[in-house]
Amino acid sequence: MVYAVVRAGGRQEKVEVGTIVVLDRIKADSDGNVSLVPVLLVDGDKITSGVKDLAKVKVTAQVIEDLRGPKIVIQKFKNKTGYKKRQGHRQEQTRIKITSIA
Repeated sequence: MVYAVVRAGGRQEKVEVGTIVVLDRIKADSDGNVSLVPVLLVDGDKITSGVKDLAKVKVTAQVIEDLRGPKIVIQKFKNKTGYKKRQGHRQEQTRIKITSIA
């Protein structure tokens, strides 16, 4: 079983070939492919975590779609002053499918 832990969007995700992951919005190249930076590679019993060894490893993914996350409501309130503020936010996200770990 081969899997990798990759750095994506300020977080780390455990991925295998065929895994579908939702990340913060990332730009793809003209073919719709994305290259991710590996932090750890597990190939059966062999674990690779050295920086020089991981420089040779390439994790590629294909962008499935760009989407937006759920709406988050931000409310601020201060008692006895009449101050109320309401704001919403939807995070830009990208859904990708891991195509190869080599």
